[in-house]
Amino acid sequence: MPTALITGTTSGIGQASAYTLAKQGYHLILNGRRKDRLEEQAKELEKKYGIQTLLMPVDVRNHNEVADFFNALPQAWKSIHVLINNAGLAAGMNTLEEGSLDHWNRMIDTNIKGLLHVTKHLIPILKKTNGHIVNIGSIAGKEVYTNGNVYCGTKHMVDALNKAMRKELAEHRIRVSSVNPGAVETEFSIVRMDGNEEKAKHVYEGFENLIAQDIADAIWFILSRPKHVNINELIIMPTAQPVAGEVIRNKGL
Repeated sequence: MPTALITGTTSGIGQASAYTLAKQGYHLILNGRRKDRLEEQAKELEKKYGIQTLLMPVDVRNHNEVADFFNALPQAWKSIHVLINNAGLAAGMNTLEEGSLDHWNRMIDTNIKGLLHVTKHLIPILKKTNGHIVNIGSIAGKEVYTNGNVYCGTKHMVDALNKAMRKELAEHRIRVSSVNPGAVETEFSIVRMDGNEEKAKHVYEGFENLIAQDIADAIWFILSRPKHVNINELIIMPTAQPVAGEVIRNKGL
């Protein structure tokens, strides 16, 4: 049975991906900072799907924590076939002039450095298994919208890294793909609004947004292609969102 490591599995796209892959028989390495959630998730996945899980309660922003985890990786888990780089966040919606350094650092450290920290340690393993890396990007990595400045910049970097990985790793028969969603209703907006749930709800009012399972289904489509097929990238938008930063809302909803 194949094994997948998914970062940020305690909510949203990461969580939906974990359940989708478990249903397909994957053993899972579950990453997140909230160990209690990981433990609950692992128990449910093992009971429901009969798979094995390994917890990775590590902050991917901290390279020492990531390195320590892989240095102590049990022998039974050293054959990993899939990496889903899902951990990421947006913080704030301000102009550059009014932007928060804390917000900027959180986005850069998570969206870019976190992805790099985990990928660096997985590449030697994936070379042995001819594995597959799926990077979760964003429409913000393809377009730029008002007050999205630094977040868009980090996701443009993910887009560039996805292309760089594809070039570097093709000779090792490692497939590299990205999924770039538009508006997906998860905890994303709550985090972006610094925990203001009421404000976050307004982001999704008046249109039918994507849900985490939509993206998990796309990830499974990518992974389930024959070995000679690489889906370089997918852009997935709600029907009501033609471009980044623009949503057609039904005021009557």
